[in-house]
Formats: sequence, C-alpha cells, structure tokens
Amino acid sequence: MRETPEELTELQALLDASLARSTSHLRSIIDTGRTLTAAQLTQVLTGMCTLALSTVTATGEPRISGADGHFLNGKWHFGTARTAAKARHLAARPAASVAHMRGEDLGVFTHGTVEILNPADGEAAADWPRLLAYLKDFYGADDAFDWDNDVVYYRLRPHWMTVYAPDAGKLIPS
Repeated sequence: MRETPEELTELQALLDASLARSTSHLRSIIDTGRTLTAAQLTQVLTGMCTLALSTVTATGEPRISGADGHFLNGKWHFGTARTAAKARHLAARPAASVAHMRGEDLGVFTHGTVEILNPADGEAAADWPRLLAYLKDFYGADDAFDWDNDVVYYRLRPHWMTVYAPDAGKLIPS
C-alpha cells in the first residue's frame, strides 16, 4: 500500500459519494456488502492492472483500448506511446473512463480527468521523478526507450469511482 492516511480518507470519501449519487439500478448491484473499502481496494490493486481505457474522438465517437494501469496514491496511472490515438484524444479531450475487471470477482469503474506527468508536458511534472522510479523498478531500468519523450504518462483524477466485489475474502491477500 502506497497511500497516506489522507489519501485513504480522500479515496473512501470518493467511493462513498460516488455510490450515493449513483442510480438505483447500480445501487441494487453494488451495495455495502458487495464492495471494498478504500483500504481494501489498495491492498487488491497492486502491481500492474490491465485497464480498459475509454476516450472520445474529435467527432464524439467513443474509443476503448487497453493500458497498463498502476493504482498509486489512490489514483490510476497509465501510459501510452506519444503517437497513439489515445494520446491525441487525451491531449484534446482529457476526460476519460477506465475499468479494471477480474472475472466476476472484481470491477473497478472510474471516471475523471487526466493530467500529464512527464516533465515536458506535465501539469503534474513534480510527481514524475517518483513515478518514473516506480515504473523503472516495476518494468526494469533498461533504457529501451526514452521515458520522457517516447511515452506519455497520465494520472486520472477521479470524480466518480465505484467497486464491485461480491466476496472480498477472495481478493484480500492473507
């Protein structure tokens, strides 16, 4: 777990508020007995989590693609090549949605706005050195490409997030 107590409090408030303002249909599926707390979620979302990332084209058409997601400090982080269509979409329209699902055991659904972390572009470039150290540790520190210029990394600032987990016991490491 990489979250501070303040980040856990913020994440729990987001989870609670998101569920409270969801439709009755969603609340009939996800309730307090079929979800995770912020602390539990950070125990489950470790390492790389495959994300379904949704962006929108200039003509308003939805696009979905995969991305390596890392849940750090209570927020999703992901990257892509600077030449990828999703990078163009996010540069023009930073609203995004991500979903991480593990069969019928876990669904994490998040809507928000991305911010760029790379120093050349980033609104949040001050956080880049710490993220880059994490990524190099996770993926390997070899310099197969230029982390600052070949890829762009984002943090999704969520305004809505909910978690479906019908059996927390299956997910929480012992």
